Amino acid sequence: MATPESESFVRTFARGLKVIEALGKAAGGQTLAEVAETVELPRTVVRRFLLTLIDMAFVRSDGKRYWLTPRVLRLGLSYLNSLPYWRDAQPALEELCARIRQSCALSVLDGEELVYVQRQHAKRILPMSPSLGSRLPAHAVSMGRVLLAGLPDEQLDDYLQHASVSRLTSATVTDRRKLREAIELAREQGHAWVDGELDESICGLAVPVRDRQGATIAALNVSLTSGQFTREAAIEQFLGELRNTAARLRARG
Repeated sequence: MATPESESFVRTFARGLKVIEALGKAAGGQTLAEVAETVELPRTVVRRFLLTLIDMAFVRSDGKRYWLTPRVLRLGLSYLNSLPYWRDAQPALEELCARIRQSCALSVLDGEELVYVQRQHAKRILPMSPSLGSRLPAHAVSMGRVLLAGLPDEQLDDYLQHASVSRLTSATVTDRRKLREAIELAREQGHAWVDGELDESICGLAVPVRDRQGATIAALNVSLTSGQFTREAAIEQFLGELRNTAARLRARG
């Protein structure tokens, strides 16, 4: 893998991507000075990147502020379209949601966070209701535990050693030994249950979505209102449905 110190690392390209990311962090556009401060580069350098992005129609400007255009969505959609199960994910989640009458979602792991790649809401919207592209800390949610359980041992060791494991509620597991135990339990059982660790009002049950070689490539979950379901009741009512949908997506992969 290329690193900033390696000969194969294209620093200019990396800086351009950082500029795009920076513009996506604030609504209403940003000034040159604001972008330069975010990416920690000289204004003259950032200005060249912005002018290039304007020429490529990824950015627009009124002369003072800069903002992204819809063309940037092509970058995200390129990733989604590359997922072998993506085209089947929406109807699969729609049908799952209709059967269980609860919100469900599909996510992938990106570093220390999970990223939502599909989300289907039940009529009763939960207090915290992530959408496509939303990010959550992997250590505090059921899909994150499943995704971490799918990592090779070496990568899991690295995560547990270096990840920021912050306390989000009084229930959040922050002790790294206990977190490892929870992840290994999810690996052993093939599902994860997390209650009130990200938000005290939300619990969730998740299963892995695997490729044909058995590797975990995504996680599928049902989100529930904390207090309405025990772990045992959620497993009895939803685990089979989650696994059936995960198997359907695997078959399309």
